[in-house]
Amino acid sequence: MAGLSGRPNLPRRAAAEALGAFALVFAGCGAIVTDTFAHGALGPVGVSLVFGLVILAGIAALGHVSGAHFNPCVTFSFFLTRHLAGRDALAYLAGQLIGATLAALLLWAIWPTQPADLGATVPSIATGRAVIVEGVMSALLMLVILSVATDTRAVGAPAALAIGATIALDALFGGPLTGASMNPARSFAPALVSDQWHDFWVYLVGPLVGAPIGAFAYQFVRGEHPALPGAEPTPEKT
Repeated sequence: MAGLSGRPNLPRRAAAEALGAFALVFAGCGAIVTDTFAHGALGPVGVSLVFGLVILAGIAALGHVSGAHFNPCVTFSFFLTRHLAGRDALAYLAGQLIGATLAALLLWAIWPTQPADLGATVPSIATGRAVIVEGVMSALLMLVILSVATDTRAVGAPAALAIGATIALDALFGGPLTGASMNPARSFAPALVSDQWHDFWVYLVGPLVGAPIGAFAYQFVRGEHPALPGAEPTPEKT
């Protein structure tokens, strides 16, 4: 049941986050598996487009329900910038991890030999450089997300296109280096199912540091004064 404001209640919003994270991992990591199985039929450009397109579709389908975070770093950044309450953030995080893990388990059921470790992210460069790349990509992504999700001057219709294009862009230049995760849930699920934890910490530290930097950078250039977590949150535009 929707609340008095017409917004779906928290369990429904968390379920929407689970659905979005499921689609992201199933399509995006599935594209990596398909590319490996088909000997490079998609290529880096094709895989990057899949990640961008699935996010575009997810935002278009579920953005008006939950805000379409599908990413713990996005949720964390909205919490830090007072656009999401703590209880909501925890529910979103649980939904994202559950949805992503279910998708990875389904990929495992389809591909029990686990090609490409089911899309697990492993850096091909030194870990210090990988953390910087993941952090910068996450910052750029969060800057775009916060601008189209919270600024009433931004046009709502192209929001999905802008965010999807940013993810595809990041994946095009960062994918060969780190896998362009920008999302701990996206990296956690295939790592858990395939038991591939090599340098997994990169995909926690980089995005969790970079995304809030991007969020606060947008607040600065917009002229909005950041406040400490715990104050009354301002809902994001959906």
